[in-house]
Amino acid sequence: MSNRKPLISGNWKMNLNHFEAIQLVQKLSYELDKEDYAAVDVSVHPPFTDIRSIQTLLDADRIPIALGAQHCHWDDKGAFTGEVAPTMLAKLQVQYVICGHSERRELFGETDEHVNAKVKAIIKQEMTPILCIGETLEEHEAGETEAKLAKQLEAGLVGVGAPKVAEMVIAYEPIWAIGTGLTATPDDAQARCKFVRETVASIKNKDAAEHVRIQYGGSVKPINCADLLTKPDIDGALVGGASLESGDFSRIVQYRLQ
Repeated sequence: MSNRKPLISGNWKMNLNHFEAIQLVQKLSYELDKEDYAAVDVSVHPPFTDIRSIQTLLDADRIPIALGAQHCHWDDKGAFTGEVAPTMLAKLQVQYVICGHSERRELFGETDEHVNAKVKAIIKQEMTPILCIGETLEEHEAGETEAKLAKQLEAGLVGVGAPKVAEMVIAYEPIWAIGTGLTATPDDAQARCKFVRETVASIKNKDAAEHVRIQYGGSVKPINCADLLTKPDIDGALVGGASLESGDFSRIVQYRLQ
């Protein structure tokens, strides 16, 4: 295993009102201890309507879980009805922002150029982007995975200096494994994450590649998390459905004990 501290992120998507979100974080705080936080960084990414409530709870109870967001616009302000500016998130002490998630790309038409603009806007506000990349089932079966990942990485990191890339998180999420119950084998996930690291080295430099944290996402559960997260190029997980249950999510955070 590397010396990169793993990051386990819970993406709650369009689930949990602010009362439910508060209860989930409180349960997590009971189930995780200082040894867990020393070994693993943890972030939660609630819907926008929950962020202020979760920020207040984390601050008041001094819970060492990082606050994250699922999305943002790339401009600081403007006539963009329904959007949220990165400046607004920064004021709420958000530390991590997911960008380029496959659901944003596939369902809402976000392009590589949009994602790149968001990456730079998030960094500008001194937050950390979690840049998501991944292939569809058709691309996977056609042997086009590496070409797709390289294209998304190259476009997503345009104009981002190597030192900033080193501080980022990249999440490899095979689209065919998100919410389907299917999961890449640990060896396949490792191979793809290693390819991501090698690609970062080729388009930026080796130092950026060595330091960037690469998460795996796609039906990560307590039953498979240890096999995935002990691979040398997998530095954490972006967890969807399993992060909505405190027991499942805490077991994933505690993968090292399994």
